[in-house]
Amino acid sequence: MSGLELIAAVLGVTAVWLTVKQNTWCWPIGLIAVLIYGWLFYEVKLYSGMLLQVAYAGLQLYGWWQWKRPGRAEEARRVSRLAPLPMVAGLAAGLVLSAGLGASMAGFTDAALPWLDATLTGFSLVAQLWMAQKRVQCWPLWVVVDIAYVGQYLHQQLYFTAGFFVVLTLLALRGWLEWRRDPALAQP
Repeated sequence: MSGLELIAAVLGVTAVWLTVKQNTWCWPIGLIAVLIYGWLFYEVKLYSGMLLQVAYAGLQLYGWWQWKRPGRAEEARRVSRLAPLPMVAGLAAGLVLSAGLGASMAGFTDAALPWLDATLTGFSLVAQLWMAQKRVQCWPLWVVVDIAYVGQYLHQQLYFTAGFFVVLTLLALRGWLEWRRDPALAQP
């Protein structure tokens, strides 16, 4: 399984690096990575993480469409900031999703780390949605989530994946810096 885990990690790093660079190839490469990770997380009973990969697959397609907008380049998504109210609403939605998913996983499955996995899943969905919408706030949220994932994956002995999330943390910091300097943020 570690060979497949390594492939997924390499594809994932590539996809996030391309995201930082605002290259639309991040989405199809990311789609392949999340499908592999979905299988891997099923194997180690991280069911919330597995469901997250299914949701990511849909969000990969949504992000690709948001960023590309075939035939309508003028409507392609630009880097922007969320206003405080939508940002708080997104974080509240992540909290509600985390609680509901955590209770379900703890009560109805043999999931490993049901509450932590569910919490990281809830906030990862918020961060991924914000990324697909090119909201600069996706990056600091990713930094926090990715650091927590490193610990979870070390605990599950998914060492390539833990290393992958160390790299993702560094890429999220880079993305935050680069997107904050994007000229689109200076426009009204």
